[in-house]
Amino acid sequence: MLSLLFSAVLCALATSVYSDASTKVTMFAAPGSNVTLPCRLLHAVEKSPFADVGLRVKWTKVVDGKPDGQDVYISMGFHKKSYGRYLERVYMQEADAEDATLVLTDVQTEDAGMYHCEVINGIDDAFQQVTLEVQADAGATAEGVVFPYSPGVARYNLNYQAAELACVGQAAVVASFDQLYEAWRIGLDWCNAGWLSDGTVQYPITKPREPCGGTNAGAGLRNYGRRDKSKSRFDVFCFTAAVTGRFYWLVQPHRLSYDEAVQACVDDGSEIAKVGHMYAAWKMQGYDRCDAGWLADGSVRYPISRPRKNCSPTDAAVRLVGYPDKQQQLYGVYCFEPAQQ
Repeated sequence: MLSLLFSAVLCALATSVYSDASTKVTMFAAPGSNVTLPCRLLHAVEKSPFADVGLRVKWTKVVDGKPDGQDVYISMGFHKKSYGRYLERVYMQEADAEDATLVLTDVQTEDAGMYHCEVINGIDDAFQQVTLEVQADAGATAEGVVFPYSPGVARYNLNYQAAELACVGQAAVVASFDQLYEAWRIGLDWCNAGWLSDGTVQYPITKPREPCGGTNAGAGLRNYGRRDKSKSRFDVFCFTAAVTGRFYWLVQPHRLSYDEAVQACVDDGSEIAKVGHMYAAWKMQGYDRCDAGWLADGSVRYPISRPRKNCSPTDAAVRLVGYPDKQQQLYGVYCFEPAQQ
């Protein structure tokens, strides 16, 4: 009934509509994550005789054999309804009066496809076409994985030379523009600027928001341009290739300090793992463990490939606990055994 009522509103206002904005975008998501499907009016009507009608939004998914598509979500003032397999998984972001962006939670492989968003606000309307691609390897390139890095001392503390050393110290190299672009294209979103190998400073945004360049800037790589390699201070984006060795959690009877963690790996015939080892195992091998452990840089992290309660509930990610006091005996350790040459 709500869907039919929305269609009636569309027909009633069709002859009065004077502005029709239509755009197309593509969004990327990993299974189990959340994704925003952007849609908004490009401008508001200031004095519309239909202003009291309010914002009307209808989201549908394009389905072969169904000319009108599959209903996903409808919003008409206080009346909001999701449909079918989208029940309880979708809601509108409503960041402002012209925002019709849809938030889709717990993304599934079957969610991939083309979506249509129709919006009417008084006599102003908009049509948005959004293609959702669901990829299990969001953030990974064909040859390796890009990851953001900053040392424990503070963010934005690396000049270019220090950034190079930081990546090498984590079994990686400074990422190129092409590597960061590919990582962004398949889902990497990070709101802190970092060095790239060409001397530019950039960061990838797939979900535009106010603290990260604003909501109207659109998704993409935010570019600070070339900076002074000696004086400028930023984070860095590192690139590491597939794991050439064995990354593993070392089972221990008790929690360890940092020095104890280093020695435990040595005693096991390996070395304490680096951040690049964890990212590579996480993305390239699907490594998943909900135990916080020491890494070589003094950080404590854990890799989650299957989001679940208490272990990164919304996103697959390498979670950073922090850089705790190295004397604390609160964590386990991840080790790395290099491949035999």
